[in-house]
Amino acid sequence: MRKSRFTDEQIIGVLREVDSGAELKTVCRRLGITETTYSRWKSKFGDMQVPEARRLRALEEENGRLKRLVADQALNIQVLKDVAGQDW
Repeated sequence: MRKSRFTDEQIIGVLREVDSGAELKTVCRRLGITETTYSRWKSKFGDMQVPEARRLRALEEENGRLKRLVADQALNIQVLKDVAGQDW
């Protein structure tokens, strides 16, 4: 997945800025993003605060690491089954 140019803290700041009354088109133009990107950020970060966003990022990283670990273990098990089933 492509890394965002904006940190979670910056994204939440942009969401708060628009919520406080700034015009969406102006903010999007200033940041160089589309309104679709803003909508995607709003659906992901919605009413989150900065600590919650940091926690979400940490959980996503841990989840990815655990998925890789499970995939490696499954591969090791399959290799062992293949080796054990061969006639020597």
